[in-house]
Amino acid sequence: MKRINTHRMIAMLAGGLILTALLSGCADSTRASEGAAIGAGLGAVAGAVIGHQSGSTAEGAGIGAAVGALGGYIVGNEEDKKEQRRYDPNYDY
Repeated sequence: MKRINTHRMIAMLAGGLILTALLSGCADSTRASEGAAIGAGLGAVAGAVIGHQSGSTAEGAGIGAAVGALGGYIVGNEEDKKEQRRYDPNYDY
């Protein structure tokens, strides 16, 4: 498997995080969507670092991004529900 240059990996991850931040600002965002974007970025970085240690940087970044996005969405969605309950006591979740 082809090894990726560390500087190139950092540049790709930084570019992905910047792109994620820019795109998440374009939509009417909720905490769930913001959490998914932040989780994906952090998960990608963590997955790339862990994957780099085992020789699978790209796979680690992909898996980390997916897991991070799911976790971030779940946390953000719960925050959205909590805020909705604060303003609407009859809100059924």
